Amino acid sequence: MKIAQRAARITPSSTLALTAKAKALQAQGIDVVGFGAGEPDFDTPAHIGEAAKQAIDQGHTKYTSGINELKSALRQAYQRDSGLEYKAAQMCVGVGAKHVLHTACQALCDPGDEVIIFAPYWVSYPEMIRMAEAEPVVVECAEADGFVPALADVENVITDRTVAIILNSPSNPTGAVFPEETVRGLADLAVKHDLLLISDECYDRIIFDGLTALCPATISDEVREHTLVVNAASKAYAMTGWRVGWGLGPTELLKAMNDYLSHETSNPCSIALMAAAAGLLGSQDCVREMCAAFEQRRDYVVERIAAMPGLTLARPQGAFYAFPNVSAHYGRELGGKVIRGSADLCAYLLEAGQVAAVSGDGFGADDFLRLSFATSREQLEKGLDRIEKALA
Repeated sequence: MKIAQRAARITPSSTLALTAKAKALQAQGIDVVGFGAGEPDFDTPAHIGEAAKQAIDQGHTKYTSGINELKSALRQAYQRDSGLEYKAAQMCVGVGAKHVLHTACQALCDPGDEVIIFAPYWVSYPEMIRMAEAEPVVVECAEADGFVPALADVENVITDRTVAIILNSPSNPTGAVFPEETVRGLADLAVKHDLLLISDECYDRIIFDGLTALCPATISDEVREHTLVVNAASKAYAMTGWRVGWGLGPTELLKAMNDYLSHETSNPCSIALMAAAAGLLGSQDCVREMCAAFEQRRDYVVERIAAMPGLTLARPQGAFYAFPNVSAHYGRELGGKVIRGSADLCAYLLEAGQVAAVSGDGFGADDFLRLSFATSREQLEKGLDRIEKALA
């Protein structure tokens, strides 16, 4: 059967593939510790679930266009938390933040356009850009610099084909929170070169050590007109399966994105939208409690990895991932095979240690592995024990 070239060029998500493989082994009765999941292990808070039940009972089961209730909740939540004012015409609602980011690329990019991303990057950024027939331009970020880009490196790759810069802080996979001066510098570049700054803020509520992540849209009205804020209910409210994300930005861009969505999905699940509105407007204690738990787990994982020979780790400041450098083990023979890169090491850990980690090559950083600590302390201890034993 003929397959379109644009589909054939797409690389499958390494994170989803790893999770599926781990679940398949678990279904066979194999005790696999999964460090691959990019989702909180907590249940969705009860008051959000109750709002979904009420939505069903009240007949909120028809087509919507993002529903006024959620857009009203977004307006109130952003005014409360960031002092930002967005009108309904400056909002779109999609099936998760991934869907919103994909739609932004489709609405913004023409063939041959360029979008700047920072490596290590989230695995889907390059593919979303290529799906829009544009080209990802990668700026490398060093472990020694906390995986924060140098502004000079960013400006050096801007051309007359550049249309956007994608900022993800806190970062998946590194957990880096970009310093305020870096965010302001990127915002200045966006204004100077008339670019869109796409601020992926899915982990903005999961930040440690008393830090905050600066939303570039709050810097000035001029920067706000060059910024698309993308977020979701998924991480902050443990609603990954509910699939609700949103974009907030310039009216002209959001009109194009909403026009695109009108032919693609019509709307996300109406019940999930009502639940997300309850999350945004209800008590935020659940968010703070989850963040505190993740910070305790972060501290434990950092301590354990620091004690393992051959591993280094830039301390994650947010999200729920550790991104250790494991390249000191490349060239070793483990399990009867020479380890050439992160994919080989992940395969060895899964076979010899029954631990599912995500290889760094999909994030543009083959010297690293991504370990999610969105799992219980018991599982963290068991999994890290197995990694330490397998590498010893």
